[in-house]
Parts: sequence; structure tokens; C-alpha cells
Amino acid sequence: MAAHRKPRRRSLSGHTARTAATIALAGAATATAFDGTGHADPRLSPAEVKSRVDALYREAEVATEKYNGAKEKSESAEKSLGELRDEAARKTEKLNTARAGLGSLAAAQYRSGGIDPAVQLALSSDPDQYLERAALADRADSRQASAVSGVRKQLQELDQLHTEADDTLTRLKSRQAELKKHKKTVTGKLAAAKGLLSQLTGDQRAELSGGGEQDRASRAGGREGSPGALGKAPNARASAAVSYAYKALGSPYVWGATGPDAFDCSGLTQAAYRSAGVDLPRTTYAQIAAGQRVPRSQLRPGDLVFFYQGISHVGIYVGNGQMIHAPNPSAPVRLAPISQMPFAGAARVA
Repeated sequence: MAAHRKPRRRSLSGHTARTAATIALAGAATATAFDGTGHADPRLSPAEVKSRVDALYREAEVATEKYNGAKEKSESAEKSLGELRDEAARKTEKLNTARAGLGSLAAAQYRSGGIDPAVQLALSSDPDQYLERAALADRADSRQASAVSGVRKQLQELDQLHTEADDTLTRLKSRQAELKKHKKTVTGKLAAAKGLLSQLTGDQRAELSGGGEQDRASRAGGREGSPGALGKAPNARASAAVSYAYKALGSPYVWGATGPDAFDCSGLTQAAYRSAGVDLPRTTYAQIAAGQRVPRSQLRPGDLVFFYQGISHVGIYVGNGQMIHAPNPSAPVRLAPISQMPFAGAARVA
């Protein structure tokens, strides 16, 4: 019998080896790309990591404000749709009642309309009574005509309501699609930042987030700072908003949150002024248009201060060049100098 020998494995060499290596490297790169969170290059310095993370946080904040705006519009469309449906239900009930009344009039007319009026008068034993009944019949015919006109109008109104409800539903679906898109962008940016930060030590992360004394003061609930310590608000509403912001010191940043236990940047300012009885819009780019614009040189405690070219960040000015703001997921609500970021404008809303 012939001996069975296992075929020798051919070693990779030359072009074949280079091709295999290229495929392996491409596969590794693809796996990293599809991971979604990404990983920091081990050769990146902490400063380079900070630069990349800051850029991701800014991009996430832009997407967050777009998400907040789409959410506000979605909630408004949903409320309008509910109101339209309620009104349509009421009008449908009213229409059904009118139709029933019209049917009764028609049935009565049919039952009494079999004899010509002149014959009825000739046969009547009491002409006066007949003429009285004829006058009542004329008035009944007028009521019937009015009822028909009313039903026709109600049908038109109901049809208009259904058209408005359909349009509102279309807008709602569009806003919901926007929400989904912006949420995906935000979570992707934040995951990428988290992946970069995970490459650093705890001390390095604390240093990059501006930790130390500032965060300890924030977590202490603002015991090292209080309303009036940096400046006096010009009126009661601004004072109440500043007080709320001080009480929020140390609260975590959560994108899309409006308190009372967590905030994003515009969520903090909205919640602070809500506590003072002022209804602010949800987004940074709407809040800057909600009050009187003021120059940087004339800032007073309670003014809203905005940053970056796209108006993507906001804080509450508290005096002496300082603000309280919700920075990003790596840091809690805190005191910070307004010179820390590119100043874009300010608005006085109280």
C-alpha cells in the first residue's frame, strides 16, 4: 500500500506574504473603524488626547442642541396632533347629533307629504287649524334647510381638521427621524471621547477635566461660592436664576437633561430661569434670541453668556468674569471663567 503523507505547508514569501500582511492590517483597521468608540493611539500625549476629546465634546454639544430643538418641535407637533384629534372627535359627535335630527325631520316630512296641500285644505273640517299647521310646516322646512346647511358646514370643518391632523402627523414623523439621527451622532461622539479617555490614568483624566480644587468646591454644593459673592444680580428674577445655578453646582452633565438632578448646558439655563418664572426656549441658539443682547463689557449677574461660532454652549454669568455652566460629561456643573471658551455673545432675559 502506498503511504499516505500529509502535504507540506507552503510558507508565505514575496508577494504572497506582503498581500497577507496588507489584508491583516486592513482587517484590523476596519475592526477599529466599525467599533464606533475608537481607541487612542498609545503614542498620543495627554495634551493630544485632551485636544481630540475637547473637539469631540464640542461636536457632541452641537448635535445635542440640534437634538434638543428637534425634541421641542416633536413634542409641540405631538401636542397639536392630540388637540386636533380631540377636536375632531367632538365635531364628529356633534355632526352625528345633527344628522340624527335631520333624519327625524325628513321622516316627518315624508309621513305628512302624501296629500297635496290644496286637497288637505278642501277636506279639512277646520280651515283655520289647517292654515296654522301649514305655517308650522313652512317653518319646519326652513329649519330643515338650516339643518342641512349646518351639517354641510360641519362636514367641511371635519374634513379640514383631518387634513391638518395628517399634515401634523407628517411633521411629527419628520421630527422623530431628526431625533434619531441627532441622538446617534451624540452617542457616537461621546463614545469616541470615552474611548480616548479610557487610555489615560485616573489622575490624567482628572487633570484634563480641570479637576482638583474647582471640582471639590462644586461637589460641596457651592459652599465656597454663593450668590452675591461675585456680583449682585440686578433684579429678583435674575437673582433667583443665579441662586438656582449655585445650588446646581456639582450636578452631573447628562446630554438632553433639564434637571433637577442633571443638566446639559442649555438645560441648566432653562431650569434656572424656570425657577424664576421665566420661560426660556430649549436650545442655545433660541435662548440667545430670547432676550436683549448685551456687550461683554456690560455683563451683569444673571445674563446668559454664549460661546463658539455656532452658539453651541451657554452659561449663567455670576460676576467678576465668572459663570456657572454644565461643561460636558467629563465634568459636573461648575464655576468657570468666561475667558475659558471663545465668547460669542450675551443676552439679558430678566
